[in-house]
Amino acid sequence: MAPHSRVLICRHSQAEHNVDLDYSIPDAPLTALGRKQSGALPRQTQQEQQQVDAILSSGLRRTLQSTLLGWAPAVQRLGIANVVVMPQLQECNDFPCDTGSAREELERDPEFKGFDFSLLTPDWTSKKGFWAPDPESIDQRARWVRRHVRERPEKTILIVAHGDFIRRLTGDVQGPSTYQWKNAEVRAYRFDPASVDSDAAFFQAEGEVAVAGGHDQTSTEMIEDGSAADASTGPSLPGLSSTGASLGLTGEDSLREIEERVKVKAYAVQSQASELQELEARLAAAERKKAELEAKGIKI
Repeated sequence: MAPHSRVLICRHSQAEHNVDLDYSIPDAPLTALGRKQSGALPRQTQQEQQQVDAILSSGLRRTLQSTLLGWAPAVQRLGIANVVVMPQLQECNDFPCDTGSAREELERDPEFKGFDFSLLTPDWTSKKGFWAPDPESIDQRARWVRRHVRERPEKTILIVAHGDFIRRLTGDVQGPSTYQWKNAEVRAYRFDPASVDSDAAFFQAEGEVAVAGGHDQTSTEMIEDGSAADASTGPSLPGLSSTGASLGLTGEDSLREIEERVKVKAYAVQSQASELQELEARLAAAERKKAELEAKGIKI
């Protein structure tokens, strides 16, 4: 069935490393805004919540949380123990924020009670061999996932994963996708008829299903634009390690460069606060509407 199945792919909601531009945070969990983004997703995906036959989630904390909150109706219907927690869906880089936690640690966490972590092998956090962060290993992992999905019997399959890995997963013969995924974004795919029977088994995009968040950078995007904090020293002002003498700037030029980066960070924080307020307003309006309908005897 899977070669003809619909595949829904969802990027996790905003996590701590996204907002702090800091990839030194171990197995970064969702922020308060990220939880609200996930909480808003079920109302945008009511049809999909009932259609999903299988849920495949990365084993990192932020994806597990996004699955629990963003796909709660589907998880409740299918049973949390039937969510397939797949180490193969982990994020690409070997930074602390992109490295998962040991199976035993996740099993002790009451937030994740009920998940089946049996597929998380002792080496899944090693970032070596099959799990290595080099492009060849990541592409091999992406092909493995597509072939796994191809062999599954379900009609509608949900994958909850990470921005960088999703770009590899949804790439084609030209290479990784360049699409910049938003937080809590859901897009639909089917297998490409021309390659479905090949080792590559590429996906073919159908389009956007839902979006509950804005764009926050992945660790790769942080590196590419110089906005990440140093993993060994923790948070810093965006990109200050790349300013001054290392850029050939001195005096006023260096100061202006630093000031501009601070403005960019301040704007990002302001935008996130505005998004949080908007989500809170939407949720409040939805709750009022629900109360009105229930007062009229209409059950939701």
